[in-house]
Amino acid sequence: MTVIFPDSQPSTPLQDPLLPWLWSVKQALEDWNSGKESGSDLTKLLSDCIAAFKDNDQYRDDIRFLKIWFFYMDFSEDFGSVFQKMWESKICVGNALLYIWYASFLESKGKLYDASMVYQMGISRNAKPVEWVKKAHALFLERMSEIVSSAQTIGNDESITFGSLTNPWSSSTMKVLLKKINHELMKYDGYQCTTKPYSGKVPLSSLKNSSRNKTIEIGRTKYQIIGCAGQGGFAQVYKAYVSCNPDDVVALKFLKSLADTKACFPLGVLYVSSTESTDLRQGTYSSAIILLMEHFRDGITKAGSRYGNDLTKDGFRDRSGPWHDQGLCLVDWGRGIDMHLFPDNMEFKGDCRTSGFRCVEMQENRPWTFQVDTYGLCVVVHMMLHNSYMEIEKKLSPEGGYIYQPKSSFKRYWNAELWRNLFKKLLNSSPGGNDKKLLQDLRETFQDYMCSDPQLIKKLSELLVKQRASLCA
Repeated sequence: MTVIFPDSQPSTPLQDPLLPWLWSVKQALEDWNSGKESGSDLTKLLSDCIAAFKDNDQYRDDIRFLKIWFFYMDFSEDFGSVFQKMWESKICVGNALLYIWYASFLESKGKLYDASMVYQMGISRNAKPVEWVKKAHALFLERMSEIVSSAQTIGNDESITFGSLTNPWSSSTMKVLLKKINHELMKYDGYQCTTKPYSGKVPLSSLKNSSRNKTIEIGRTKYQIIGCAGQGGFAQVYKAYVSCNPDDVVALKFLKSLADTKACFPLGVLYVSSTESTDLRQGTYSSAIILLMEHFRDGITKAGSRYGNDLTKDGFRDRSGPWHDQGLCLVDWGRGIDMHLFPDNMEFKGDCRTSGFRCVEMQENRPWTFQVDTYGLCVVVHMMLHNSYMEIEKKLSPEGGYIYQPKSSFKRYWNAELWRNLFKKLLNSSPGGNDKKLLQDLRETFQDYMCSDPQLIKKLSELLVKQRASLCA
């Protein structure tokens, strides 16, 4: 959740007294995420901001102020009282976002009945736009029905029966698959499992509020928490030193417990070790699921460019020699799916609930398979081109029917046709298409373009050397 700053009609502190507070909160959040500031300092800033403006009519219906309340609520152990105070101050009580955000917050805490009541309250109060609340409530009810669904069952022979369309992230599916693969998990290097509560001196639940310089012990190894490296809807990621050694930096990813939250358990992270560049050791506790992974400075680019200096044209097409180690590294498997656990030609129907990565089929409630990955690839490419998440639009196709394409236009000095073809093919692939052949053909078009002019490969080599230098600085 980000604080919205005005992008038109520039305001001054005299016109908008909240504005300096928003900048302060933004800076404090950046400092907290980088480990420069403690959670208690950020909590006090949010509390002071709320106290200063909670009775100010100017901000009663201001979405920016509503977000400040939710930031504060996320840091508070007694979030119910925070919401009560927000309700008494009548903050955005007529706005649909108040009910959608709070219901989602309650769902993340496992308070499903309360979340349903909040949705119904928003609908009964006709919060604007009420269609948003109704749609969010319908999706919530769909998720809840999947939790109690008995479509997936385990027989005496441990065989699994799936419906024709399965939500791979539903609670029932997770329980079935986890039981099936449990013995395989134990083979992973560093894997530990216990049903006993975590007994360390520093409680895991306290890391979110103040994480700097705390030391925790996992699997007989001590980790010094340096700061929060990132936070999403399903996990928090912390930067840590192994045995207090600043030269041995790792990322600790704390995932929500399925038993505690009834939330979607990310199956894919159990198989990160299939990626050679990621060192996976996993410990599971009654209160948390923890992944220990390599720490990357940048979530988008991972420099295979740290290897090799003599990147010539030779070996570019077949990726041999120094080119073998160039490329991107996938670092977030939080919503991954192990297709080996499902029957061949399995189709899915479910929503990953990861903003910005919901493929067209998810958005339109249609079955999907590889489309979730090709859409994700488009999102990554779009981010590298435009430095923003991709938004798509549906337009009439000259060949008839509709076609999906990014809203952002290509710059004139780019090879626009090359990029346009990539997005067209990946965003409009047919359900029965050959996804591997599609990706291979697209790769060849880019290779042909690069090999058409030796100066292009030379320029790419120079850019990779600069990237390596900046990452090593």
